[in-house]
Amino acid sequence: MAADEYLNEEQRKYLRLDTVLPVQIRLESLDGSRFISGWLQGFTNNVSSGGICLCLNNLDSSLAKIIEARQARISLAIELPSFKKPINARARIAWMRNIHGTPNRYLVGICYEDINPILNRRIIRYAWARKIILPAALGAVVLLSLFVVVNSLINIKLTQGNRALVKQLFNVIEESGTVKQNLAQISREKDDLKIQMQDLELRIIKATAQRSKLEDQIKTVPEEYSRKLEDLNNLIFSMAQEKNALKEQLALAGRKESVATDELMRLDKKRATLEKANADRMYQWIKVHQNPRTGLVMSFEGDKDTKGWAFIYDQSLAAQVYTYYSDFANAHKIFEFFLTHAKKKDGLFLNAYYVEDGDPAEYIVHSGPNIWLGIAALQYTYKTLDKRYLGLAEDVAQALIRLQGQDKEGGIRGGPSVEWYATEHNLDAYAFFNMLYIITGKGKYMESANKVLKWLADHTYDKSDQPIKRGKGDSTIATDTYAWSIAAVGPARLEKMGMSPDRIMEFAESNCSVEVDYTRPEGKKIKVKGFDFAPERHVARGGVVSSEWTAQMVVAFKVMEDFYLEKGMVAKARGYRLKADEYLSSLGNMIISSPSPSGQGESCLPYATQDFVDTGHGWFTPKGKSTGSLAGTAYTIFAYYNYNPLELKD
Repeated sequence: MAADEYLNEEQRKYLRLDTVLPVQIRLESLDGSRFISGWLQGFTNNVSSGGICLCLNNLDSSLAKIIEARQARISLAIELPSFKKPINARARIAWMRNIHGTPNRYLVGICYEDINPILNRRIIRYAWARKIILPAALGAVVLLSLFVVVNSLINIKLTQGNRALVKQLFNVIEESGTVKQNLAQISREKDDLKIQMQDLELRIIKATAQRSKLEDQIKTVPEEYSRKLEDLNNLIFSMAQEKNALKEQLALAGRKESVATDELMRLDKKRATLEKANADRMYQWIKVHQNPRTGLVMSFEGDKDTKGWAFIYDQSLAAQVYTYYSDFANAHKIFEFFLTHAKKKDGLFLNAYYVEDGDPAEYIVHSGPNIWLGIAALQYTYKTLDKRYLGLAEDVAQALIRLQGQDKEGGIRGGPSVEWYATEHNLDAYAFFNMLYIITGKGKYMESANKVLKWLADHTYDKSDQPIKRGKGDSTIATDTYAWSIAAVGPARLEKMGMSPDRIMEFAESNCSVEVDYTRPEGKKIKVKGFDFAPERHVARGGVVSSEWTAQMVVAFKVMEDFYLEKGMVAKARGYRLKADEYLSSLGNMIISSPSPSGQGESCLPYATQDFVDTGHGWFTPKGKSTGSLAGTAYTIFAYYNYNPLELKD
């Protein structure tokens, strides 16, 4: 075999290195009895399991002749990164080649004669890592970086689109409000013109009667009455002209009204489309804030004090949103957390857990939030016929029945460790026990429901000035007890109990409805009409609109609408429908874009029009001007789709 062919054959055995390794070598006699040279500095060029290709610089010509003639063996020490000591080996010379154009610089191929096989494999692994794994890792980093950049661009575009959607709805509501104001002004103008017309017609009738009388009198005394008749005729003519002018003004007002009505209809159609789109974006906002490990959904986005908290009442609402959208996989995640992970106290779940790891965030146990969790499980069971979470609801029910057994009047305390009784918790319990009876057919649940209803009638429902008290011995007005009485007990049953559902709604609206200034995140001030947590006159902070409690009232208005439609009282049903639409439309002014990067600008609602103010019921609204609220967002979805969480409905 020719020298060049042999050289090529040997070189094909080697693995090309992108990074060189420092190597020290020295020549020794073929029999190994003596050293021919001192230590020389070299670098690896290629490696293989059988040897190394070395690059030697500034090699003495006499040593070059010895190597070329293969009259020596080589002792070498290879420096490998991350190794404290060099790897020692002995080798024979296989070939040598001068690097053209560079004097005293050679490539030398050597074959191992003695090397630790374990250390040799480490050299090869390092070579492959440098050759394949590292470039692949760098490529993966580049691809990942590219993915992050592309994903960021997509997120930016998605965020911009979602924010534009919120802005479009806000603009349409604002335009609609302007058109409604114009219509109201036109209506007032028409009413004024009609009054003027009626007054003018009476004057014309009176003047015409006077003229008839003068015409009779002028026949007998023409000189005396002719001048009066002429003046009267001029007056009647002038009033006729004025009447024609009023008719033209009325016709013009009618045309303006028609144009404004058409414009309002156009805007209402556009608003309905945008409201639907925003409602679906709210659902997406809930999804992106669900932790994939625990299944819990963050209750507030933007409040540092409750960052990462998941209140179980809010989890109930989120699970029901998922169930409504037939997103059963995400609903399962929430229920599975409570089945397998959530810590309990006195047989009930704690009020709040941390989203990230599911550990307790609040060691307080209240009845109401647990009931709502049970309600969510029952709504899921009713819709899907899947009974895997029915046991979860029945466990909550058993704990409640034990509490109920401790009260001779059949009421349910606020929790195992408290002594107060809340109307809202007992309303929740009444709806919950009814649902359990419908699904299971077990009489004990109907018995508990009836006990709760009697307790409500005895302690919180009043037919006098204030229809509903906040709790036993507590006459504070709480808006949610009015909305939930309609939603949980229902208008028909309330009537049978001697309560007036109309009076309940009128009282809530007259005492708790407010119109307030709300500063949107972009700084624009607008008017929002909705429901406060309590009567404005009872708190020093002024009026505040709660997104959640306003949405609860919208659901109640729609329940009243359905109630009167079933009775065939269309006009009354329409009145409640108009109120529901009015408050729901105004609630649209509170829709904001998600304030965090993870929220992708999805639509959500703050808890209230003011942050960190007293609700009047023992807690404050969240901190932050742009704090997204899970409860406010979820309940607004319920209001839009006319979903009553306190009733099983196909």
